[in-house]
Amino acid sequence: MLSEKDIQYIESKGITIIQVRKQIERIKSGMSYSNLTAAANIGNGIESYNEHEIQNLVNLYETKQNSLNIVKFVPASGAATRMFKFLFEFLNHFNPKKETVESYAKTYNDNLIKTFISRLEDFPFYNEIVSKAKAINPNFEKLSKQESYLEFVKTMLHDNGLNYSFFPKGLLPFHKYEAEIVTAFHEHLLESTLYASTNNKADLHFTVSEKHHPYFNSELNKINDKLEQKTNAIFNVSFSYQKKETETLALTANNDICRNEDDSILFRPAGHGALLENLNDLNSDLIFIKNIDNIVVFNKNKKLSEYKKLIAGVLIQAQEQAFSFLHKLDEESVTEENMLSMAMFLSKKMNVSILDEFDDLSSEKKKQYLKEKLNRPIRVCGMVKNEGEPGGGPFWVKDKNDEISLQIVEFAQIDIENVEQAEIVKNATHFNPTDLVCGTKNYKGEKFNLLDFVDSEAAFITIKTQNGVDIKALELPGLWNGSMAYWNTIFVEIPVETFNPVKTVNDLLKPEHQA
Repeated sequence: MLSEKDIQYIESKGITIIQVRKQIERIKSGMSYSNLTAAANIGNGIESYNEHEIQNLVNLYETKQNSLNIVKFVPASGAATRMFKFLFEFLNHFNPKKETVESYAKTYNDNLIKTFISRLEDFPFYNEIVSKAKAINPNFEKLSKQESYLEFVKTMLHDNGLNYSFFPKGLLPFHKYEAEIVTAFHEHLLESTLYASTNNKADLHFTVSEKHHPYFNSELNKINDKLEQKTNAIFNVSFSYQKKETETLALTANNDICRNEDDSILFRPAGHGALLENLNDLNSDLIFIKNIDNIVVFNKNKKLSEYKKLIAGVLIQAQEQAFSFLHKLDEESVTEENMLSMAMFLSKKMNVSILDEFDDLSSEKKKQYLKEKLNRPIRVCGMVKNEGEPGGGPFWVKDKNDEISLQIVEFAQIDIENVEQAEIVKNATHFNPTDLVCGTKNYKGEKFNLLDFVDSEAAFITIKTQNGVDIKALELPGLWNGSMAYWNTIFVEIPVETFNPVKTVNDLLKPEHQA
């Protein structure tokens, strides 16, 4: 039951009562798993190109680049806390008076801390932390080696030190060059000049949390002039927050609405699927999407950026053909032969399963069908070979209408207890590194409303803890999962070298992050 106070609070957030009731029913009905029919692989849903073909597609993109409105969209709101999980455990349990780091690592089976300590000086933030530690504790240099390790980590993470765990990944020191130490945010600006700029102008859009926005502005002000001089490019950087009206409620184990201490309804951020609203606000011909932590040092980035141009070339090629067909469908003179070519293009290039009864439809019905299937946003997603455990990635999926399409499926969306589904996952050869380019305008140059192409059934229901109590939380369909379910989709194999996320702080020690 919703009280009058509840209703006022809900509406003050820009959420409707109908949405709330739907959210409650969605959580009560439980997780809706994807119905996988096969793993996508080379020749069956994933395209692979030889060097000559890659160069042609890169050239196609480069010839069109300066006539396009391009933006690079970077989700960057997450705090870096999870990067330092093993370091927080170290702070909680390590006693330098009774043990060494080596004995601690053995006791807690923690190889991460051994690596961290053994290569301290290779981290880009080493000198900054040591300098701060000395400022906080004038006796820092007189500490035992074990005590100094503990002080180093405290200085790094605690709020009376550098407070790294408060900041987003994008603003942490990521890479160390001879002349400077730079953040991931800095590297994304620099990288955009390699493939996502137009006429020496680079547009970037970062989704950030409201509390971090001033820090991003400060970093931008600090680096902008220097970067513009270095690259001979102008940077147009914009920011947005996850919208309050995309927040979702949660239920207790007894299916009661979860509430705050003041009895107001608890609303929570609804996962990266909520960023579809932010993406939908952009008005560009071509949008590159890449996560904030998947960025390498600049000299390695030059080669990897060719693969961004590759997927953009694939998009432009497919889009031009789709637009040509759509203009043809607007003409009275479209023939049965034309429409057969369009159906073949949809099937072979856009991976659309054509209706079994297509050949039996009247000409008018065929036109309507083809137009509805062709006139959609397009995404081209890079896929890398799965060199670890199989999991979420590119799959063929059957929806509730028995239509089969290519989808990016998260591991949480798969009923792994189902033997058939588990077998399909086992046969997966590739995974999704979140490296994609989107065409979000139609053949008339009008922007699609991306909210029209979402599979709301692909929402996530997760178990979280709130004040020590388990709650059932609702996350919106993932940005590149259910939120793009009804886009036309092309998967392209790209090298595994393009995937270099920083999940723990130790990932900064990998060669890709060392200049």
